[in-house]
This record gives sequence, C-alpha cells and structure tokens, in this order.
Amino acid sequence: MSYLYGFTNYVKLYISRFFKNPMKIFTDIEAITQPFKKAVLTIGNFDGVHIGHQALFHTTIEKAEAIGGTSVAMTFEPHPMRVLRHENYPPLITLYEQKMELIGKAGLDVLICLPFTKAFSQLSAQDFVKTLLVQKIGMKAVTVGKDYTFGKNREGNITLLKQFGEALDFDVIIPDWIQGVGIEGTRISSTIIRDLVMAGDVTLAKKMLGRYYQIRGTVAKVLGFPTANINIQDELCPKTGIYAVTTEYENKIYPAVANIGFSPTFDDHIFTIEVHIFDFDKDIYNQRLRVNFIKRLRDEIRFSSLEALSNQIKKDIEVARTLLAQQLPSPT
Repeated sequence: MSYLYGFTNYVKLYISRFFKNPMKIFTDIEAITQPFKKAVLTIGNFDGVHIGHQALFHTTIEKAEAIGGTSVAMTFEPHPMRVLRHENYPPLITLYEQKMELIGKAGLDVLICLPFTKAFSQLSAQDFVKTLLVQKIGMKAVTVGKDYTFGKNREGNITLLKQFGEALDFDVIIPDWIQGVGIEGTRISSTIIRDLVMAGDVTLAKKMLGRYYQIRGTVAKVLGFPTANINIQDELCPKTGIYAVTTEYENKIYPAVANIGFSPTFDDHIFTIEVHIFDFDKDIYNQRLRVNFIKRLRDEIRFSSLEALSNQIKKDIEVARTLLAQQLPSPT
C-alpha cells in the first residue's frame, strides 16, 4: 500500500470531522469512570504521527463508525524507552505538546495518554488486555501494526493478541504497512523519518510525515529585524545547513530562510538556529515560533570575507523566496 492510498476515504473522513464532537482527552486512567461504548482502540507511541500512524487512526475510526462505537487512541508519556533504557534512546520527532495536537486533528473520539512508569511496565500482557483494555476501556476491536508487542518484557505479540480476542470477544485488525517513497522496499517508520531529518532530507521526510517537519522554540535574540536566533525546544534537529522554511507566528505563516550550524566564517563554534523572516518587522523577542522545513538549499560554507558571506546570504534569500512563492499562500 502506498502513502497515497485511500484518498477518497480520507476526504470522507475529514469532512465527517466537522460533524463530530471535540475529542476527549484523558491523562489519568482513573478519570475513566465507565467503559466507552464499543470502543475501537489503536495503541502506540505514535512518535511523529506520520502517515503510517494516520492510517491506523483512519482504520480505527472506520471500524468504530461501522459498529456504532467509539474511536480511541492510546499513547504514553514519557516514551517507554525513556523509562526502560534510561540512555541510548533516539531523539523524539514530536514532543508531547505537538504529538497531542497532531493526534487531536485525526478525528478520533477519545485520546488516552497514560503515564508510563516502571510499575506500569510490569503489567502482564493478560492484565493489560483483560483488565485495562477490555474491562476498563470497553474494547471491542483493536487496530495495531504487525510488529505490535505489549505487556511485561514485551511478552505479548500479535498471535497472543488474537488469542485474547477470541477468548474475550474483540476483533484484532492488522492493516498493511504503508510503503515509503523514495527509499525502495521500506515502510514508513519513525526511525526512517528521524534518519531523513538528521540527514537534511526534509523533502522526503515531508512525504512520510504527511506535513513539513517542524521545530518549535523561543526567540533568544533578535539579530536585527527580521532575523531571530531560536532556542530549539525539540530534540530532533535537521542537519546543519541553509533551508527554505516557513515561520508560524500569531496564526500566520511567513516565508523565511534558516541557517542551522556553527557559523564557520566566524570560527565561534557556537551552534545556532537563525531564522530570517521575509517582509517582517514585529518584535518577537522571547516569543515562541514554529519553523517548518521546506527544502535544504546548501551546506554551511566558510567564506573568505564578510562581503562574500553577505552576497551568498542574498542569493539564498532569493532562492528561498522563489521556491516558497511557488508553494505557499501569502501570510496576509
């Protein structure tokens, strides 16, 4: 199945969102006082909330609509690897705030974000399914990927989940993988997207995410309007270099160019993210910005003089202006 799958179904799904109640969010399992009506559940960490995750949401919603039930997503905070490994875990594509926002746009009825603790990790596969999912949440169907594992020491797998389904009367739905584009023979995964962003290939990452890769941060210094130095909030930063980007501020989108790196011409060896926003004169010191990465333009280069650097910056701005004008609406 390709990443372009089911376009007609997605259109139907997005239209249906306008007629649904807002998604309910639970961050405490004790706040769920009674099982949901015919809950259809999808479970995962959903780092990146990429097209593969969106397919699970879509299948979950379709099944819930078919049986007159409730579509539910369950995720965890912090990421289980942060609790179980303590170190040597990869940077997250989406931190909690952004992940919750993105899942909130999927059209689900309910989102459950459970605190992941050492104690929770000791829950057996049987208790996780029978006590939590079936009895507490009211699960009548579950949608998961082919490699899904659950319970203490990952003792549960798809085979065991299907056995539980037969014994406890719930359906197990295993959709096909969503195949990636540009990398033959791969499926869309958080790992591949993470590698693409770190390699600077934000164009291909966008095709797998279903949106532009975004970082968020606070303006630490204004380097003369309209250039800002940003303290990044996210863990995953694109490869050093010059990028055509857009900046989101006060619900408007502005074309811009970003420089990620160490300013080799100045030999200051300080890592910075500088964003030059086109046609912009607002005071944004200490304000939070969102930066969407459209395309990587070039590597960082050491220039022989400030004049050479200035001339290259002007060229970068013109290239970015042209590219962004072809793809993006005016911010006004």
